[in-house]
Amino acid sequence: MFLEFFYPLIKYWTAFNVFQYITFRGAYAALSTLLLCFLFGAPIIESLRKFKIGQSVRDDGPATHLKKTGTPTMGGLLIIISVLISMLLWMDLGNSKVGLTLAAFIVFGAIGFADDFLKIKRRDSRGLPAWSKLILQFFAALAIALYLYNNEKISTVLYLPFFKNPVVDMGVLWIPFAVLLMVGESNAVNLSDGLDGLASGLLIFVFISLAILTYLSGRADYSQYLGIPYIPGAGELTVFCLAGVGACVGFLWFNAYPADVFMGDVGSLALGGVISVISLLIKKEILILIAGGVFVLEAASVIIQVLVYKMKKKRVFRMAPLHHHFELSGWAETKVVNRFWILGGLFAIIALSTLKIQ
Repeated sequence: MFLEFFYPLIKYWTAFNVFQYITFRGAYAALSTLLLCFLFGAPIIESLRKFKIGQSVRDDGPATHLKKTGTPTMGGLLIIISVLISMLLWMDLGNSKVGLTLAAFIVFGAIGFADDFLKIKRRDSRGLPAWSKLILQFFAALAIALYLYNNEKISTVLYLPFFKNPVVDMGVLWIPFAVLLMVGESNAVNLSDGLDGLASGLLIFVFISLAILTYLSGRADYSQYLGIPYIPGAGELTVFCLAGVGACVGFLWFNAYPADVFMGDVGSLALGGVISVISLLIKKEILILIAGGVFVLEAASVIIQVLVYKMKKKRVFRMAPLHHHFELSGWAETKVVNRFWILGGLFAIIALSTLKIQ
């Protein structure tokens, strides 16, 4: 909105020229979401507490988590609302990639909202049946993938880190690949949202990485220098990514140990879904798995645990996802979170370092 309103006024005052710069709007988008979280965080948490929208904790998990029962949940709404307001203020809403990102953010968030709502209604940790949640995610991801394939005419070639040229053109098989990435990434973030501050802290690193990647991909000069695909219009997504950074930092203020509010599926599914969509738009489908390496490890631990138990009736981990394994191994919750944050930062650095090592 500010771009459309203020930039035309450049003929009266050249200072309005600053609104055309993505870096300027991105910085203030981050500041806006941060301030919105600070301003409305406490009132929203109090409203959640008033309406008894509290977390139900599974009784087969670490015993230390039982004291968290009743802590306000669905705090991801704070992230979604602050980011949407920031988008309306600072982004170029005429950019088709922005519209798609917004749609994905809302749709995956709506699925998470339905899951959270049922958990609260039933007063237990079970929301939507696993199969129904996966079906909803599948159809949402399929609709997005088909739009990208048919309307955005997105390239179906696959790039790998450390390789300058694409390794294979997936053709129509890119569609199921994109669906798998979106469903997998959204669930991976959801699985990681099990300790105070864990998911929100890790998402800060991922959004910073994506902000750099979208900016570079949207610049013909920088992308040519680095040997990465140039994606016209992708630079505008930098504003969204920085808004995500600000929102996650603001939410972490309330979500850090001991948490005053939990993200809930409404936040984790929305954020996991949107980072996968952005990675598809800028052709960084594999690189996002490195930048979000902790999320991959968390999801992999669940898959390994289930498969091995079904085949051999043995457990590889004390409990899955992985963060619970370390808790049951004697690590304090804060130590698990801090060490996973360190890993998240290292994965982000490794992902960004591949841009010139190819």
